[in-house]
Amino acid sequence: MQETRGYTDIRTGGLVANLPPGWRPYALLMRADRPIGSWLLFLPGFWGITLQATGWLQGIWLTALFFVGAIVMRGAGCVVNDLWDRDIDRQVERTRGRPLASGAVSPRQAVAFLALLCVIGLAVLLQLNSAAIWLGVLSLLPILIYPLAKRVTDYPQLVLGFTFGWGALMGPVAASGGLSLAMLVLYAATIFWILGYDTVYAHQDREDDAMVGIRSTALKFGARTRPFLAACYAMTLALLALTGWISGLNAWFYLALAMPAAVLAYQVWDLDIHNPGHCLTLFKLNREVGLLGGLAILIGRL
Repeated sequence: MQETRGYTDIRTGGLVANLPPGWRPYALLMRADRPIGSWLLFLPGFWGITLQATGWLQGIWLTALFFVGAIVMRGAGCVVNDLWDRDIDRQVERTRGRPLASGAVSPRQAVAFLALLCVIGLAVLLQLNSAAIWLGVLSLLPILIYPLAKRVTDYPQLVLGFTFGWGALMGPVAASGGLSLAMLVLYAATIFWILGYDTVYAHQDREDDAMVGIRSTALKFGARTRPFLAACYAMTLALLALTGWISGLNAWFYLALAMPAAVLAYQVWDLDIHNPGHCLTLFKLNREVGLLGGLAILIGRL
C-alpha cells in the first residue's frame, strides 16, 4: 500500500523547467505541468464536433479552436479553484506546493493572470457562432460553482461533470447552430464519464480531505468505489450507444465503441484506492478513452 503522505502531483520539469523563472509559478498555477486536465476538458467538445461537423474543414477548424480554448479555460478554472482553496490547499499534502498556497503567487497577481486568460478565452469564443458564444458565457456559472460544491455536497464530482462536459453541448452547437436530443444524450454520457474518473482522481486526497472537511465521492463510497465506478462507466457507454442510435451512426460505431469500453473496464478492474500514484495513472488513461470515443464516432459517420 502506498500512503498519501508526502505525495504530490506537481511536476516542475519538462516544459515548465524551460520557461523563464518568473513565468514558472504562473505555468504551475494554470497546471501547464499537467496537461491531462486540458485534454479532458477538450474531449467532450471533440465528441460533439465529430458528431455534428458538416465537413472536414469545419471539423478541423472547430477542433483547433476548442483545443486552444480548453487549455486557456482549464487554466482559468484552476486559478479560480486555487483562489477559493488556497487556505485548504496549505493543509493538503498533494496541493501545499501550489503557487497560491505556497505564496509564490499572490491573490492579486492570480486575479490579474485570470483576467488575461479570460481575455484570450473570449478571443477564441468570439470565433464561434452566436449560439455557441452564449453557451460559452453560461459555462462560467458551473466553473464558479464547482469550487464551492466540495464544501456542501458529497458529489462535487457530479458538478465537475456538468462543468467539464459542457463542451459536449458547445461543440455540436458550434458545428450546427442548434441543440438536438442526440447532443443532450451525449452531454449526459460525458457527465457520467467525468463523475467516474474524477472519483478515481479524488482518492489521491481522501485522507487529507476528510481532515479538512472537503467532501467527495471518493469519501462517500470509499471501499465501494469499484462498483460505483463500474456503474458510472456502464452508463457512459450506454448513453454513447444511445447517441449513436439517435444520430443514425452505422454499425461500425458500436464495434469501435469496444475500444474505449476496454480502457474503461481496465480502470475498474485495476483500481487500487490506496495507491494515489496508481489512481493518477488510471485517471490519465481517460485521454485515450476520449480519443477512442471520438474515433468511434468518426467511424460511425463514414
